[in-house]
Amino acid sequence: MLDAATTQVIEPVPPQRPSRRRGLRVLVTGLLTLLLAGAGAVAVEPLRRPLPAPTVTRTLPASTVIAGTPPAVPWPKTGQAALSVEGVGSLGTSGGSDPVPIASVAKVMTAYVILTEHPLERGEQGPRLTVSAAQAAAYPRERARGESLVPVVAGAVFTERQALQAVLLPSANNMARILAAWDAGSVDAFVAKMNDTAAALGMADTRYTDPAGLDPRTVSTAVDQMILARKAMELPAFAEIVAQKKATLPVAGTVRNYNSLVGRDGVVGIKTGSTDEAGGCLVFAAVVKVGDRRITIVGAVLGQPGANTPVQLDRVFRATRSLVRTATAAIAVHPVVRAGDPVATVRGPLGASTSIDAAQDLTVLGWPGLPVRLDVDIPAVPARVAGGAEHGRVSAVAGDAAPVATALRTGIRLEPPSTWERIRAHR
Repeated sequence: MLDAATTQVIEPVPPQRPSRRRGLRVLVTGLLTLLLAGAGAVAVEPLRRPLPAPTVTRTLPASTVIAGTPPAVPWPKTGQAALSVEGVGSLGTSGGSDPVPIASVAKVMTAYVILTEHPLERGEQGPRLTVSAAQAAAYPRERARGESLVPVVAGAVFTERQALQAVLLPSANNMARILAAWDAGSVDAFVAKMNDTAAALGMADTRYTDPAGLDPRTVSTAVDQMILARKAMELPAFAEIVAQKKATLPVAGTVRNYNSLVGRDGVVGIKTGSTDEAGGCLVFAAVVKVGDRRITIVGAVLGQPGANTPVQLDRVFRATRSLVRTATAAIAVHPVVRAGDPVATVRGPLGASTSIDAAQDLTVLGWPGLPVRLDVDIPAVPARVAGGAEHGRVSAVAGDAAPVATALRTGIRLEPPSTWERIRAHR
């Protein structure tokens, strides 16, 4: 204890200076805090923006042609010709497009008008018609002119089918006129129906003046007659009758089909014609098998020369057989897209990608050189797609055929980028 006389001297304490190490630590900590805060903002900001949708780029061409050498069609040297394959398209034409006499090929329209107004099912006989005294009396005069006829007598009764058989098989001019009057009341009124029907079918270069084709002013073209042939063959009774080699008729008995090609090379009709002005003519149809499919070939050959009907028809038959055989040999099933062929590529954000491929072979019916249109339908691709997933379709249209299609499948799996990948790429 200090007494009163003792004086305490207190030395002042000098202020302490902060440690340099501690200050540096505080500074670094602050800077790191600022940096981390900024980095977080940079990292989080891109994640708030939506990723762009995957893009699809088509790699399959819009069209192609069937590979190989196109068929060399043996067109006749004279006259006109046209050849087509039902459901596929035309193999071409020859001889120009000026209207020419068509002789008894005109009876195809006669039968077509009758059957569209008085339809028959397969095997059905249909209504009856009776030969009048005037029609029977005309028979000797018609025969003296050298016309193609079937014998008739007054009061003879024909069913509609029998009358059509007389028109289409032995090519009876008199029965064509009898049918015309039965349907329309007069031959002239029926001929007007024939021309109206031709106009409705788009047969712009055709003009009928009689139901038999004997008049050389009845004219048409190979292309127009092919149009009619396709429509006529859609009628069951017509197709059934023209494929017959013979038939039994009242008065006449057994008659034979002038078209001797029926039953050969797949030929199932249709109608011959022959006059001095028209030459040898034939509208034809053949049914052939390609793989497991039945294919119909339709065509027309007009104006084949010759001194008489047998020579004219022989020449038209030879020309037709060559055309049918060429078409038959040319038609085949051809692949235009193979299974696994890439149809499109898909690119996701940040370089992710996959492909869209054909799931199966896509085949068409046709011949080398035939154009084929290729259509692709691919829905929008999501960000995540499993590998091998069905996604869209590819279709092919060969010529005039209906489309054929197969499914599309994805290639490898497509996934959106991870969060870390997005941060690294600032996306």
